[in-house]
Amino acid sequence: MCIFKQIALAAILLAIPAAAQPPDQPAARLEFDVASVKPNKSDAPATANNPLGPGNVYSPYGGFFKATNFPLYTYILFAYKIMGNQEQSLRTQMPAWVMNERFDIEARAEGNPDKDQMRLMMRSLLADRFKLGIHFETRQVPVFAIVLLKAGKTGPTLRSHPSDYPCSTVPQASQSPQNADPYPALCSGLFGMPPSTPGRLRVGARNVTMEFIANQLSAVGELERPVIDGTGLGGNFDFALEWTPERPAAQPAVTDLQPDPAGPTFLEALKDQLGLKLESRKGPAPVIILDHVEHPSEN
Repeated sequence: MCIFKQIALAAILLAIPAAAQPPDQPAARLEFDVASVKPNKSDAPATANNPLGPGNVYSPYGGFFKATNFPLYTYILFAYKIMGNQEQSLRTQMPAWVMNERFDIEARAEGNPDKDQMRLMMRSLLADRFKLGIHFETRQVPVFAIVLLKAGKTGPTLRSHPSDYPCSTVPQASQSPQNADPYPALCSGLFGMPPSTPGRLRVGARNVTMEFIANQLSAVGELERPVIDGTGLGGNFDFALEWTPERPAAQPAVTDLQPDPAGPTFLEALKDQLGLKLESRKGPAPVIILDHVEHPSEN
């Protein structure tokens, strides 16, 4: 399951910070005070009281966490802030039931923890109930590097983030996923947006680094290898990208909609819209390793 498909699932926003690694585990183990894990075999849509992607979008609920009908895999992605490059390597290691069987998790902690603290509590819960064990390694692997087509020049929908633009990471119920300009309404993350033409995909972000953009391109473009930043560009950027998927299965949640044959391919859109291209290289990339996982224990 790629990151873009998770965007479509239950309208979860993947507001992803620029850091490529999950937060360091503190000396004290953070845990929920009470937690319930139940299988869900219904056809009801998956819902959560906050986005479960590895991002910054968050509305505090006084330590209360509630999510229904998600696969264990989604909870793992949330707990470890797993991004595009790492997600692809982890997905291939997972047993089928981790991807397909769905669970409801309801938990509560004292105080008003922030999102990263909630993630650490979820790590403890997954270790206790599912015996989950994972670790990170850095390996030399084949990668793609994004580089500029023309030195010092970006494409029409890749720009330096305006310093005076107000950047909110708190979702509003009535908020549109897109502003009047081509970019998302919220900042510091990757968001799915309505395409200009049916049969295409569109994603974008505001106030993110080129490292962040590279990391996410590996997933949204289904490139099957990590992507690193080779542009040499510093600072933060806004970008928007629209393309036609190569096969209907890449169009999430719209099974009867065929790809638009007149639209650009992913690589064409990368060049024409962002002014970037991919170069094959070999380099270091963080890889997440699954050590162990079991069906959940009783509450």
